[in-house]
Amino acid sequence: MKTLTEQLSQYATYHRDRRNIITHFIGIPMIVAAMCILLSRPALAADLLWLTPGAVISALVTLYYLRLDVRYGVVLGAYLWACLAFAHSLASLSTGAWLAVGGGMFFVGWVIQFIGHYFEGRKPAFVDDIIGLLIGPLFIAAEAGFLMGMRKEVEAEVNARAGSPR
Repeated sequence: MKTLTEQLSQYATYHRDRRNIITHFIGIPMIVAAMCILLSRPALAADLLWLTPGAVISALVTLYYLRLDVRYGVVLGAYLWACLAFAHSLASLSTGAWLAVGGGMFFVGWVIQFIGHYFEGRKPAFVDDIIGLLIGPLFIAAEAGFLMGMRKEVEAEVNARAGSPR
């Protein structure tokens, strides 16, 4: 398994244009929330309404993030939990409303992503490595931390491998 800096560095090579990074701060959280919404049905057990495909996948993804880095794993696990709570509240809507919210957020999030990659002039990372779909949220969490002055050693290593944002 690749290390945190290896995963972030590989993903970062596709994301050096600051406009692209900014679009990812909007698009990726929307896509993650949309996936939680779209996977909030059906409940996997009648007496466990919270046990949905989204909850199971989120738990597995959180374990992956925790294995890469405990701090980022906790942050991303908390975000996924918040998304699941929001999704649970929407799961009781009519099927049309539930799909409109989840599908609409998913579509708009991807449009924003592809606008960013237009600025970048490069295809999304997941096209070459499907794991990029999991690394996107981690990249945004790391970039947010870097903006707050955290994890300077990780930022320095990522920039040394991928180049500084332009």
